Amino acid sequence: MNFHALLSDINAIVWGPVTLCLLVGTGLYLTLRLKLIQVFKLPLALSLLFKPASGKGDLSSFAALCTALSATIGTGNIVGVATAIKIGGPGALFWMWLAAFFGMATKYAECMLAVKYRTTDARGQIAGGPMYYIERGLGLGWLAKLFAIFGVGVAFFGIGTFAQVNAISDAMNIAFNVPTWGTAFVLTIMVAAVTLGGVKRIANVAQKLVPTMALGYVMACGWILITFSEQIIPALQLVLHSAFTPTSAAGGFLGATVAQALQIGIARGVFSNESGLGSAPIAAAAAKTNEPVEQGLVSMTGTFFDTILICTMTGLVLIITGVWNGDTAGAAMTSAAFASGGSVIVGQYVVTIALICFAFTTILGWHYYGERCWYYLSGKRLGEKGVKIYQLLFLSLIAVGAFIQLDLIWMLADTVNGLMAIPNLIAIIGLRHVILLETDKYFARVKGLHHSDIKETQSINT
Repeated sequence: MNFHALLSDINAIVWGPVTLCLLVGTGLYLTLRLKLIQVFKLPLALSLLFKPASGKGDLSSFAALCTALSATIGTGNIVGVATAIKIGGPGALFWMWLAAFFGMATKYAECMLAVKYRTTDARGQIAGGPMYYIERGLGLGWLAKLFAIFGVGVAFFGIGTFAQVNAISDAMNIAFNVPTWGTAFVLTIMVAAVTLGGVKRIANVAQKLVPTMALGYVMACGWILITFSEQIIPALQLVLHSAFTPTSAAGGFLGATVAQALQIGIARGVFSNESGLGSAPIAAAAAKTNEPVEQGLVSMTGTFFDTILICTMTGLVLIITGVWNGDTAGAAMTSAAFASGGSVIVGQYVVTIALICFAFTTILGWHYYGERCWYYLSGKRLGEKGVKIYQLLFLSLIAVGAFIQLDLIWMLADTVNGLMAIPNLIAIIGLRHVILLETDKYFARVKGLHHSDIKETQSINT
């Protein structure tokens, strides 16, 4: 059995019924027990984005969100959506929506726990994330180490390096005929220039780049959707129909079963927004706040922006323009959609620039996540020397990532993503009572404050 076949078998097990049920089931449970927090508290969550930073931490809540979004808004929004629809048909987009909707509740819970159980490391930096709430909340040090090992694996071989570098390399080659070695060299230098400055430099870059790139890409998608506005309703109907009915072969599309659409949709949805994966809590833990619930709410908006907004717009562009049943795949497929919706030049430039920005910031975010997991595993023994070793290994993988085959990259990324999610989801389920208690206490306290403010105002008026 060759490596590709072996990895395919492992991937089928990791993303089998157990993991899918665990991901969706955890989100469904939290959605019900938290009383649709992702719906009724979304306006509050959006308003908290602009709350001044106060409390213990290294970053503002907005900077922490941008750092998390820098890792989530990436190739999953362009290449990942295209791959999902290419394999699973338009119905895969529906399962991405479902994973994102329930995933918002999961993202809230994991990021709230990150702030509650965070600590300070030997370097004086805030340290938090699943490895800490697993160890300090559940008392399962071995499970915390397992999560950290998988986290380093994702940073090295999953979302953090190969998928992003390969996407940038392909886009640069298609649009500008830049050789692969040239892209790999320049990208490695650029990543080193930012990441060696630590989390504050990464956050500073993310705060400037993430909102700008997301807005620009959304506007480009919006332009095509407005141009083909009469096709939006039929496209949505096709998505819903394909989600529950096998999609027939058409053009270059080979056809897909409902099971394929469901599996690839949820897997790509998790790859894109990382809800339940356990990555965003590492950034959330660094937020300057004394309210775990508030940071959980802020972090929850990341899934909304990433999947409900950006992935939906990408998916609709792919479906409306009809390129999903053509012969292209990956970044070339999305580029073809923009080209058919506008012009070839616009298509090339929009997709290329978006991919470069999205993938670059994802690399930065995952460098930080991987470093925190690495430091958790080796910090006491290796200290700063261990961090330098990690940085050298990460940059080396950036340099070689462009030369690995696309299908192998996505399969490897999906596999390590799934492995990382399992310990985190176990921890969320194990700490579910803490999540519910902290949430109830916060909103009871906020409600009590509002009542006291009203009484005080009434007494003054009297």
